[in-house]
Amino acid sequence: MGMKERIAEIHELVSGELSQVDGMQALDALRVKILGKKGELTALLRGMGQLAPEERPAAGQLINEAREKFTAMLDERLAAIKARDREEALRRETIDVTQPAPLPPLGSEHPMNVTLQALVDCFAGMGFEVVEGPEIELDHYNFELLNIPKNHPARDAQDTFYIDDNIVLRTHTSPVQARTMLTRKPPIRIICPGRVYRADELDATHSPVFHQLEGLVIDKDVTMADLRGTLNAFAERLYGKGITTRFRPSFFPFTEPSAEVDLTCMACHGAGCRVCKGTGWIEVLGCGMVNPKVLDMCGIDSSVYSGFAFGIGLERITMMKYGIPDLRLLYEGDMRFLGQFK
Repeated sequence: MGMKERIAEIHELVSGELSQVDGMQALDALRVKILGKKGELTALLRGMGQLAPEERPAAGQLINEAREKFTAMLDERLAAIKARDREEALRRETIDVTQPAPLPPLGSEHPMNVTLQALVDCFAGMGFEVVEGPEIELDHYNFELLNIPKNHPARDAQDTFYIDDNIVLRTHTSPVQARTMLTRKPPIRIICPGRVYRADELDATHSPVFHQLEGLVIDKDVTMADLRGTLNAFAERLYGKGITTRFRPSFFPFTEPSAEVDLTCMACHGAGCRVCKGTGWIEVLGCGMVNPKVLDMCGIDSSVYSGFAFGIGLERITMMKYGIPDLRLLYEGDMRFLGQFK
């Protein structure tokens, strides 16, 4: 059999088997069978030594042309198989964007944030503006402008974290009030929420880091009656109708007169229970009329203007609102606890 006839047979073999090849593995096997070291075409090359010298160039040319042709046929089939596999993969992996998907688990808003937002909404509805200030504060704003000079006994009660002699971690948000009075003219009506720091031991009712919301009103003819009306509105908004305030005399260096404020017990509405220890009242906040000395130090004429201030412990309000027995629960990040407030 001549070289042309043998190559024609191999061509027929490749064409027939290519039509049956359905995957990469079968195609690789056919490639090895035809073009591999022991393949059909390689066998023809090895048999060229049996040809007459004058026949070898023509035979070599026929074999090389056949190799190029068979390689092109195999590559064409390879491209077709890859395209088919790619289409199948795309069909398998297609995402139906219209199909309902399972919802991811949702977190819940922290009870402290819920309470803070309720307070902000309450006072914003009464015309108060939210103002914030630095947590690392100068002694001048944290104490001196609030009528607490150097060596004043009231500084001992603050349990202050000092960075140096003149810089502290603020012990209350009152410095924001001082900064506001220094930079604005009355009328002033602001609330100052934020984090504060005191050197307390951590237990069920105390923490070295906690939150306050303080309020300040400065204008002409502001009286204690305005303060009480504001706090009564706050109490009813947060805890419902029938909750009222009771003022008890107290002392704060930056207010005069000063008062501790009790609210009607939310659990028994004044009847007396274990929550209020039978008194019908729960202590909530401190307040008073702004001390004239504070007004004067902040550049406001105390003979023309007066005002009131109050301070609310956010943790205390939150614990009362939700019946939380231990302050530490608010900071531990326990999902079992936080999940109750969804």
